[in-house]
Formats: sequence, structure tokens, C-alpha cells
Amino acid sequence: MTKMKTMDGNTAAAYISYAFTDVAAIYPITPSSPMAEVVDEWAAQGKKNLFGQTVKVQEMQSEAGASGAVHGSLQGGALTTTYTASQGLLLMIPNMYKMAGELLPAVFHVSARALATSSLSIFGDHQDVMAARQTGFALLAESSVQEVMDLGGVAHLSAIKGRVPFLNFFDGFRTSHEIQKIELMDYDKLAGLLDWEALAEFRKRALNPDNPVIRGTAQNPDIYFQTREAVNSYYTALPEIVENYMNEINKITGRNYGLFNYYGAPDAENIIIAMGSACETIQTVAEKLNAEGKKVGLLAVHLYRPFSVKHFMAAIPETVKRIAVLERTKEPGAFGEPLYMDVRGAFYDAGRNPLIIGGRYGLGSKDLTPTDILAVYENLEAENPKNNFTISIVDDVTNTSLAASHEIDVTGEGTKSCKFWGLGSDGTVGANKSAIKIIGDYTDMYAQGYFSYDSKKSGGITVSHLRFGKEPIRAPYLINAADFVAVHNQSYVDKYDVTAGLKKGGIFLLNCNWSAEELEKHLPGQIKRYIAQNDINFYIIDAVKIAQQIGLGGRINMIMQSAFFKLADIIPLEDAVKYLKEAVEHSYGLKGKDVVDMNNAAIDMGVNAVVKVDVPAAWADAADTEAAAKSGNDFIDNILVPMNRMEGDKLPVSAFKDHEDGTFPSGTAAYEKRGIAINVPEWQMEKCIQCNQCAFVCPHAVIRPVLMTEEEAANAPEGMLSKDAIGAKGLKFHMAVSPLDCTGCGNCAQVCPAKEKALVMKPLETQLAKTENWDYAMKKVALKPNPMNKNTVKGVQFEQPLFEFSGACAGCGETPYAKLVTQLVGDRMMIANATGCSSIWGASAPSMPYCKNAAGHGPSWANSLFEDNAEYGLGMYLGVKHTRERVADRVKEALNLPVSEELKAAMQNWLDNMNVSDGTRERAEALKAALAAENSDNELLKEIAGLGQYFVKRSHWIFGGDGWAYDIGYGGLDHVLASGENINVMVFDTEVYSNTGGQSSKATPAAAIAKFAASGKRTRKKDLGMMAMSYGYVYVASIAMGADKQQVLKAFREAEAYKGPSLIIAYAPCINQGIRKGMGKSQEEEKLAVQTGYWPLYRFNPELAKEGKNPFQLDYTKDPNGELQAFLAGETRFAALDKKDPEVSKQLKAELDKAYNERHALPVRKRLTPLGDSPYDIPRGVHVAFLIVDGNIQRHGKRIQVIQRVFQRHIHKVLHVVRLNAGRKRQLDL
Repeated sequence: MTKMKTMDGNTAAAYISYAFTDVAAIYPITPSSPMAEVVDEWAAQGKKNLFGQTVKVQEMQSEAGASGAVHGSLQGGALTTTYTASQGLLLMIPNMYKMAGELLPAVFHVSARALATSSLSIFGDHQDVMAARQTGFALLAESSVQEVMDLGGVAHLSAIKGRVPFLNFFDGFRTSHEIQKIELMDYDKLAGLLDWEALAEFRKRALNPDNPVIRGTAQNPDIYFQTREAVNSYYTALPEIVENYMNEINKITGRNYGLFNYYGAPDAENIIIAMGSACETIQTVAEKLNAEGKKVGLLAVHLYRPFSVKHFMAAIPETVKRIAVLERTKEPGAFGEPLYMDVRGAFYDAGRNPLIIGGRYGLGSKDLTPTDILAVYENLEAENPKNNFTISIVDDVTNTSLAASHEIDVTGEGTKSCKFWGLGSDGTVGANKSAIKIIGDYTDMYAQGYFSYDSKKSGGITVSHLRFGKEPIRAPYLINAADFVAVHNQSYVDKYDVTAGLKKGGIFLLNCNWSAEELEKHLPGQIKRYIAQNDINFYIIDAVKIAQQIGLGGRINMIMQSAFFKLADIIPLEDAVKYLKEAVEHSYGLKGKDVVDMNNAAIDMGVNAVVKVDVPAAWADAADTEAAAKSGNDFIDNILVPMNRMEGDKLPVSAFKDHEDGTFPSGTAAYEKRGIAINVPEWQMEKCIQCNQCAFVCPHAVIRPVLMTEEEAANAPEGMLSKDAIGAKGLKFHMAVSPLDCTGCGNCAQVCPAKEKALVMKPLETQLAKTENWDYAMKKVALKPNPMNKNTVKGVQFEQPLFEFSGACAGCGETPYAKLVTQLVGDRMMIANATGCSSIWGASAPSMPYCKNAAGHGPSWANSLFEDNAEYGLGMYLGVKHTRERVADRVKEALNLPVSEELKAAMQNWLDNMNVSDGTRERAEALKAALAAENSDNELLKEIAGLGQYFVKRSHWIFGGDGWAYDIGYGGLDHVLASGENINVMVFDTEVYSNTGGQSSKATPAAAIAKFAASGKRTRKKDLGMMAMSYGYVYVASIAMGADKQQVLKAFREAEAYKGPSLIIAYAPCINQGIRKGMGKSQEEEKLAVQTGYWPLYRFNPELAKEGKNPFQLDYTKDPNGELQAFLAGETRFAALDKKDPEVSKQLKAELDKAYNERHALPVRKRLTPLGDSPYDIPRGVHVAFLIVDGNIQRHGKRIQVIQRVFQRHIHKVLHVVRLNAGRKRQLDL
């Protein structure tokens, strides 16, 4: 009997590839990463491939490195696989040429994804695959999760037999992340298909010193061309090899696969040709149209390269008169997209002359519906069919788009469709995956799940689309007609049309803290009317209250899941509860018994907490709730608002007419007002000591100190409290909070040092009225000169943050650093940002958190790629530097002109200080004013005035995470630091690839569990700071805001002032670390990290060396407090290994403890070195004096011994050590 299993496309590809793989060399990239992660987990569990071994998974520093490792491993005789997508695939192209040229049986599994052009999209299309079609790899396409399972093995089998490498691809997200119940391929049957002789020959050809050969030679014009043509026979033979293997798969599965599969009327006149997930949609539409008497069909392409014209022509009915070729890619400026051109070419010599047109669809995972396909078939029937068309969008600029005459529904009979509106990180998606697997694996029903996200981090919106039915589900598109809708966040009812498409008599479940009576007040009129007019069964549940009672915080997933099973009536409730609890044990077992018990309690309570709402008859006539007033800003009203309402799909091309190059305005995040927090801070004025630490640490800049005049305070909204400002005579102090922008992390309340907390977390509902206070403070209170030193923790918070309301996770450890830099130098910043978390919370359309001040100044921000960010930032700097040098040259010339003394003084002052940060804005404005006052017709002065934007010395910053800085971007980072140019680099160190889902990087410490380190990382963390310090001229700082805020300020100030490269490594707690106390304690986690010796605080300032001082300053000098093991136990990434492998965990943690103690001794040793050069440069015989500051002799005794050992090879004698303590000196004889 065939074994059925519920899984997504990535898991199917991992399963089939595991059988044929010896080695997998990989690098994480969305949406392909789960393939390699699953392979790594199976290998850690001891799963065997066809050769009786576990797969060796090697994570590399980049996709370029991964492809090099694949190439080398193949030459070493190991069957080698990789998994990639998008830019990652493009980085592999040079090695793909090599592998194809050397006839190596590589297999690349690609979850095809969009490429970064004027913007980045993590979502699916075929742009990446089409960019690699020229490499010589065979290209094999699949349309569904089942096809990935069935045909993925064909790629491996054919590569081994045919000696041509394969790129096996399927649609990113739509197939890679779609969960389906499918039939598994049996490994024993796959083994029977493998050409073992061909495999033996491959291994025999491996490089071998016992039988040496030479490969990769340099060739001249005499033979290169011939060697390229010598491979032709392999490509000629390959289609037959692939077809034969497909026939073997057909025998096993009972399905019918060919190089090209035709579906539809045998005498069809109009057909569509396509590949990928669209084929399932097209097939179901064709079936419906044929049932209505049409004669249409679909040709699904599987083997795209080599393109077999013979097989292609044989698959197309002779009756075909018109063909539409659908492509999920775009080649600007081309006559047509690649498949279209291939189809036209195939018919050129065929003696058949159908009309052939082409069109584009689905870029960036644009949803392709049956109605869109109807539009294509209707276009084919038109008198003059439109060529180079588009579907699923409205192109009102070049008028390429097609529209269907009517909506079409091809959903299978008996299919139950369910939608769940969740909040990122509330567990909704994970719980829904469990639900699909429960129904798929424990019943005879088929199940499908797909999850759409916005581009926020946790705290964004997720919509889960689940279908269940008795027949296989062929619907690779979003649900627009649902039987069941659950809304897991009550704020969504005001923001989204959550009941749209809910079927008459359907079920609507709302998680809210409103009683049935309060719904009258809170529900928008549109929703009330829809519920009443469509006989909706309406239920409410207060899942947040239950979760908090249990101790789950905001994770309501299991509560809502059990409520779903009770209401949806898909399987018996008692069975559902049993299976849910089994899933809890599987999912949370490593997190501890308490977590399992809490989730089990959530299941039990969720079943009983559902309340049915008696819908008042009056709701049927409810009036629409008035929409928010328009802002008057075209971008906000016409782009941001529709996008934020999840209606961006409806925007026409003309909406982006002024944004063709990807340019978006700054500061748009301020218009979102998401209101997603459960609890937000309430300011307790009487208890506040006005330290501003709460504002300092706020990840989203939603809490800010405000200084008001007596008049402004008197005119404030009722209830807006204020008190005399400390240190700002004559002004009133108020701590403003934006309830609708807050994400509810609670960091502000946690860090408050007041004897009694001056901030108390209260339910959002209780604080909404205070939005008026925030609006008054931000819009009506005049900006005032900072009355305090902005280089202090308190004073800097009176500077406007030019980074606000980002989409970062609640409690994010990264954004407080970014916000703080903008408060210091944001009005003149240029930021080059690596792809990763910091680019996603930094610039996810349409919400831009970087903003401008009242003068219109603020950070300019741009993202190039993941791998080239340092180089990109250097390029920005060089471009600006060159232009500023031109300005300086012109100013020097102008100083010789007969101009006023005022202008001459302004020019000279600017020229003398053009590279000095302090006062640069003032000097620039003075020069502009002097030039304007001169009002001269002199061309040179006009040119200088025209270059006015370059008068200000810009502050150049390169932002990125540890995945970029330690791994893929390290080569570029190292080069930029070595350049000596005046650039600042900020590394947000989460010690893991955060954005792609928690993969190990070289920043990941030993003993931590991460993806690709499933059994604990065995190697130490790379010391990026030490490596940078080795140059001697790079400013380096290691900081942790929660441990020492003033040190962070010092580091930023010194780095920016330093006339050379600077590197700041900032410790940033992250949800991927599994901090058990929660992200509301992320600042405390930073403090503990420093106190336990886990994270060092230091600054290395080369300027001090020029003054004859030690450039290295250790900023936290206390010995580790001995609590490192307790600290590690507080994070799941370390604690999980205790349960998984206690012995290994104990060993690795002991090594970690030892390593961090040794590391602590090293900077202390450096602090004790003599002034001047490094101890390793001291000639033998020189006497050295050491200084120990603030400590007793016993405490430093061991360190003195270390010092002696370190120096014994380099000096004749340690003369003496001097201790300073409370002003007394004492010489210690050694």
C-alpha cells in the first residue's frame, strides 16, 4: 500500500534528494532553506541514504562558496546536491558552467524566486531559473508538491546516467511552502531504478592521486571551441534518458509524466503552454471549459532544457490553431520571454503555423486565479488576440493586461475552505500546519495549506489558507470563498475586510476581549451587516486572557486551534484534542515539560471558551463605519493605505508611475498605526525620575520625552500630565506614548530604574484615548534646542529619532541601536543596508521607518544585495567624497575672486573644516547663506551654490547582521575596513541568520542549536572584532545597550568622529535565540550576557595610540560572575541541547565557559600592557612596568602570572607592577 504523508514542496524535495545525496553544500536563502534544514535534521537523526550513509551537510559562507564546494565534492567522487533560489542561484552560475562543462552529476533543487531589481522580493517566480538556463544544466520543472516527490528523483537518476547536471525547480512559496497530502516514493524502488554501473563509473572518474589526471586546464583559440562542441552528444541523448526514467516513475505511481504533458480536449483549437504551479490552475479551468463545450487544453512543460522539439511537437494536438505561452518571468527589452521564443522557434520548421502569443503572470508570487486563466482563453478567442499581455494586474500605462468577462469557480465539490487571520509570532501558522498534518495524516481526507505574509517581522499579518476534501486538492491559489474564517487579533476588524468571501451560513470566529454586548460598539458596520445578511454563525473567544492566565503570554495558537476543531466539524473533537496534544509534545518537547503542559491546558480551555453570538436583526441594516480621513498625501492615500488594508493587489500600474525606479518616500511608517499590542505602557508621572532610559531602549521609538513651555502644557489635551523638567528650567516634562504604534514588548517598563516603576503595562484598550496626547506632543509642541548634552543617556533622548515605528519584532535587540544613531547623526546619514532583518524592518514597502526632521533632513537609505553591502557602502562614500573634493577645488578657486569678506570667511571656514563632523550643518548653512547674499552672476559661484547638498559632511554607515558581516559579506567588509576610508560599519549581532529563520552563522557560539547545527555547534564563534583590530587603524567597539548605555553612546560618538574605518559590533537579542524570559527582557538579557562574561564590552580607538596611549579599553572590567551556565540555560538555543544530547551539551558548555574566561583574560592582559606598542613587538631585554587599576593584589595575582608567561619569550625581566587603589601606590616585586 502506498504510504501517504502531509508535507510541503520543500520537504518533498528534501526527501527525494536525500536518497541520492552523499554531500550537500548549502547556504540559506528564502524560500529554499527548509530543504537543507530538513536534510540536516534527518542526518542528525541518523537517516540513511541509498548508500547506507547519513548525508554530510556543509553550510558555506555564501552560495558562491556552496557551489564551489559542490563542484569540488563531485570531483572528489561524492554525489552532491545543493538547495537555493534567487540571488543565491545567480551566485552559483560561474560554477554551474564548470560543472556542466565537466559533465558532473550535480543536482540543484531550486524553489524558484524573484530577483532583486528596483526592489527585493522573497516571493516566487521564474526569473532566477531563466537567468541560469544558458549554463548547460538540464532544467526540470514541477507543478505541485506531488510532482516534486515524483519527478525530483528523475533529476538525480538522469544526472547520474546522462552525465549532465540538473536544475530541478518548482515555484517558490506557492509549491515550496504549500502543504499537501501526497504519496511518498519508496527508497527501495528508487534504488532499483538507479544505474549503479554509471554511479560506479562516476566514482571511478573522481580525482585520485593513485591515478592522477588534470582538469580545468587553460586552453587557447586552437581547441577551446572544439571542446565546447564535444559535449553535444550528451545533451542529444538526455531527453530519452529523462523520458525513460519518467516512464519508470509512471509504473510505480500510476501517474503519467512526460517531458511535455498535454491535458484537455484531444481536438483542442486553443491551448496554453506553461510550467510550474500555474499548470494545476490552468488544467482545472480547461476541464471546466471543455465540460461547457469549449475545445481548449494545456501543455505542461517538465523538461525545459534540453528542449526536445520532437517531444514538444508530438504532444500538441494537430488541431491547435492558437497558442498562449504563459511565463513567470520578465526580460525587459526582449521580443518575448524565453519559453515563448522557444515555442515560436519549435514551430518554425514544423510545417504548422498556429498563432502564438505570449504573456506574463505571477511575478513575486502574484496570485494566479482561475478567472485570470479564463481571461487568457478568452483572449485566444478574440479576433485579434493581444500579444505580450499580462494577467492578474491592471496595467493602465502600457495597457498589457487582460480582464476576464466573469468570475469562475473551479473548487472541487465537497472541499471545505478555511481562512485564519493571525499576528506574526502568535503561533497561528505553526498551529495551522499542525492542523493540516493531523487531518492529512490521521484521516482519509486530503489537506492543503498555504500561508501568506506581509513583510513585517513577528507582529506582521499572516493569513493561513486551508482546504480539506475527499479528493486531491488542485488549487494553488488563495481562498476567496471561505466556509470558516477566524480572526486572531481584534484590531484587524478595523483594518481589513476580514469577512470578505465568507460563504452564506459560514462560521466566523473572532478572538477579542469584548463581550457579546460590547460588539455593538466595537464592530464596524460593514462587518455587522455582512454577518447578518449572510446568516453567518458568529463566535467570540478571549484567547489572550486564557493565554495570559496559563502563562503563554501572547501565544494563543493552541487555544484558537482547539476552538477551530470544535466549530469546523472536520474530524471528531476528541480525536482532534488527542492529536493536537501529540503535536504539542512533538513541537515543544525540547522546550521543557512546563511548556508542554501549558499548551495542553490551552487546548482544553480553548474547546470550552467559545461563545456563540446571537446576531441582532438590526445588524442587517447597519451603516458603514466611517473610514479614516485622508491624509492629503498622494502616496499615503493611494498606495500605503490600500496596501496596509491588504488590497495592494488591486493597485494599477499607474499608481507607481512616479516610483518606476523603486524610490519610495521616507517616514511613511508613521501613518500605519497598527494597534497590535496587547498591553502598552502607561506613564506614572509622580514616580518618574526623568532619566529617559525607557525612550533610550524602545525598539520602535514609541515612547519619547517631550519638553513643553508653560503655555503648551496649559493647552495640552485634558489628562496630558506634565511636571517641571529637571535640567531644563522653565519647561515642563511629559513622557509621550503612542499606543497604536507600540508593539507591547515591555522593555521600557523593565529598564525603568525608579524605586516604583514609572511605567506600567496596561491593556491597549485602556490607553487608546492617550493617542490624542501623542498627536499633540508630536504635532503641536514646538521643537526646542536640546537643553542638555546629547552625548548623555538622558540628553540624547531630547533629539528626534529619525527611525520610528518599524516592522521589527516586539523587543527587537537591533532597532534600538539604529534609532540611537539617527538621534546622533541622522540628519546627515547615508546608510547602505545588507539584506536581512535590518533591511526588512528598515524598508518593507510601503512602510518606511527612516524619516525626516522638520528641516526635511534625515537618513538616506538603500539596499543593494546581501553579499555586496560593504562594497555598496564604500561606493556611496567614494562617489560623495569625489564630488566633495570637486566642491573643495571650486571653493579654493573662488577664494581668489573679488567677493565679500563674509563670503570669503564662510568659504574658508568650510574649507578648513570640510571633514569635521561637529558643526558641519551650521557651516554648510552659513556658506549657503553667504552665497545667496552675494547674489553673484559669477559662473564659479553658481556652480558652488548648485553643489550645496554636498556642503555637509555626511556620515556614512553600513548596516547589516552577523550573517552578512561574518559570512557572505565578510570578504567585502574586510576590504572596506582595510581601505582606511572614513566609513562606519554597524553589525547587529544576533548570532544567527535571523531573517531566513535561524540558521547557524560563524557568529553562532559553540553549544548553540541552530539550523545546520541541529546537534549543537561544535566550533567557537569567530572573533570579528579581534580580526579588525589586527589592522591597527580600524576603530572597533563591542557594545551591549542593556549592559552599558553610556558606553554605547561613547562608541557611536568616537566611531563617527574617527577619520578612518570603524566597526561596531552590537549584541542584539532575537526571537530566534529562544529567550525564556521573553523579548520583553531583551535589554536585561544583554546585561546578563556581559555580567556572565558571554559578551565583552570594549573600544579600540587608534587615535589613542597616536597619543602614546593604549588604544584598547575594556569597558566592563569585572570578572565573570560565574553565572554563565544559568545564562545559557535561559535560552532555548542552548537549553534544548541538554534534552537532545546531555553529554554533548555538558562538554560543549564547559568548553564555552573556558573559552569565555580565557577571552576575558585576554582583554585584561591587553589593558595591562605598557603604553605604546603591542607586547609582541617589545625587544628582548626591555623592562616593562604594568599598571593595575582599582583592585587588590590577590584578585590580580593570576593575571600577573599570565602576564609573565606571555612576556617571558619577549623580554628579559618584568621589572615591577604598580597598583593604584584609592590613591595609594604599591610596588609588587616579581
